[in-house]
Amino acid sequence: MITWLETNIGTIVISLILVGIISAIVVKLIKDKKQGKSSCGCGCTNCAMRGHCHN
Repeated sequence: MITWLETNIGTIVISLILVGIISAIVVKLIKDKKQGKSSCGCGCTNCAMRGHCHN
């Protein structure tokens, strides 16, 4: 078991970093959605289609 960990430590560390980054992105998207922020990055108050693209 220890030799397996030693040979695969790089893969394990990179996988943990990627899982952390993806988790942070998902948490931010959920947080923004709860606050009513748009995911498109612009304010929809001046958009002519604001009532049609976001419910």
